Amino acid sequence: MPLPRVALVLILTPLSLAAQAKPNNELPAPYRTVEGWARLPEGRTWGSTSAVDIDRDGRSIWVAERCGANSCGASALPAILKFNPAGELVHAFAGGLLISPHGIAVDPDGNVWVTDCACTGRAQADGPAKGHQVFKFSPDGTLLMTLGKAGGGKEPEHFWQPNDVLVASDGTIFVAEGHSSSAGANARILKFSKEGTLLSTWGTWGHGTGELDQPHALAMDSQGRLFVGDRGNDRIVIYDQDGRILDTWYQFSRPSGIYIDKQDRIYVADSESGSVEPSRKAWKRGIRIGSAKDGSVSAFIPDPAENPPSTSSAEGVAVDVDGNVYGAEVGQKALKRYVRK
Repeated sequence: MPLPRVALVLILTPLSLAAQAKPNNELPAPYRTVEGWARLPEGRTWGSTSAVDIDRDGRSIWVAERCGANSCGASALPAILKFNPAGELVHAFAGGLLISPHGIAVDPDGNVWVTDCACTGRAQADGPAKGHQVFKFSPDGTLLMTLGKAGGGKEPEHFWQPNDVLVASDGTIFVAEGHSSSAGANARILKFSKEGTLLSTWGTWGHGTGELDQPHALAMDSQGRLFVGDRGNDRIVIYDQDGRILDTWYQFSRPSGIYIDKQDRIYVADSESGSVEPSRKAWKRGIRIGSAKDGSVSAFIPDPAENPPSTSSAEGVAVDVDGNVYGAEVGQKALKRYVRK
């Protein structure tokens, strides 16, 4: 008697899909590195930085830097810096306000938004509560808006370790929250009106569909799709602006930073593959470049460091109108510029 036929159905979970993504380390590398391009005043040294964005002029660079160390908690140095296209410091502000500047965004009006994740260091014990907030500044450094409670707050309050901020063309504000990768940590996206009123939230900590683990970076393409660097899950999750999942990509490895230019080229900074996440040992750290339209990956700027103890190369990434790439580095405490060969 013949055995009955059995249909085998393979159900792919997000983690099994991640395992199927093959390392793409051998891509063309059409850039050369320019170190020391952005010059600090005499006597000041670079601290860790994960926050870099492009001014509305398309060529000037905004950076939030951690005061010569990995925290501004006990420092009065201005943490938000603007460099002109020649790498000269032309403006600096926000001294004594931040603990750990983490994400930065220039909105369509040229205002500068910075998240303070308070995920490294701490404020002085005898001082006022600080950290876990999002700040909006005018280009001259005037504080225009503050979101979140000083010292932090968990749901239903906000924020606890906000990682990044993005402002859409209509003024809608998105914040990615949750820097811890431990079970039960907060991990969500918050959507605010342009006036700062909370409209909605989505995401909980975890590794499945609809869950997030360290939502570390935000970007938006020309269609208005919201790209979230779900770093703890080694993936980019693409949402509409109401939180509905449109796609999930694993081919950019472990995303710490994302930038999408006006031509929908996507630049993804991976600062942890091969050193932090065991499942990514075969992937190299660096900046992967491709298309936000179809998810193809076409170029790679590799991290030159060998066997780092943890994070290395760029966490934050931005690209000016001339195609120069800027990498903000936590581990090496630097801002690097990459130009086409």
